Amino acid sequence: MITVGGRGLAITGLAALLTLGCEREVRPFQDVSASAARSQKPAVGQLFPGTQPPAVGESPFQHNAYAMSEGKRLFDAYNCSGCHAHGGGGMGPPLMDDQWIYGSQPANIFDTIVEGRPNGMPSFRNKIPDQQVWQLVAYVQSMSGQASIDVLPSRGDHMRYSTPENARRAETPKQTGTP
Repeated sequence: MITVGGRGLAITGLAALLTLGCEREVRPFQDVSASAARSQKPAVGQLFPGTQPPAVGESPFQHNAYAMSEGKRLFDAYNCSGCHAHGGGGMGPPLMDDQWIYGSQPANIFDTIVEGRPNGMPSFRNKIPDQQVWQLVAYVQSMSGQASIDVLPSRGDHMRYSTPENARRAETPKQTGTP
């Protein structure tokens, strides 16, 4: 028979285990230090399809479900859907296929958002904080199936406009621009 003190201790221990087990991933609320100075660099003089941006490594949010869902929210909040039509392509190129003009690496996508590209993509330098740019990068990569299933964003709260990210066939990116 368990006494009242033993029952309280067991409940406290169970609550502590449940609390520790609930954390799925880290949700950083401060600037990502690795990219803090990235958008402060001088503008790149020539941006051609096929050019390689300075190497920066993997996006800090590639394996973070919270950041990827924030990227999905920001994609609509910053009206990226206005040109990219929820990833299916419109005035801007589609983001759900395997054709990537400027490259599919996180650094390429980051530079495309921050620096802009000739013939249409505006520069968002100093308009979007770097942390949010990296969240957008993670989401943009997930649109073509480049993210693992456990970090993909959940369904949208609006009418279905395309196949959800977690149900799309993964595409192997190919760079279509010339070096």
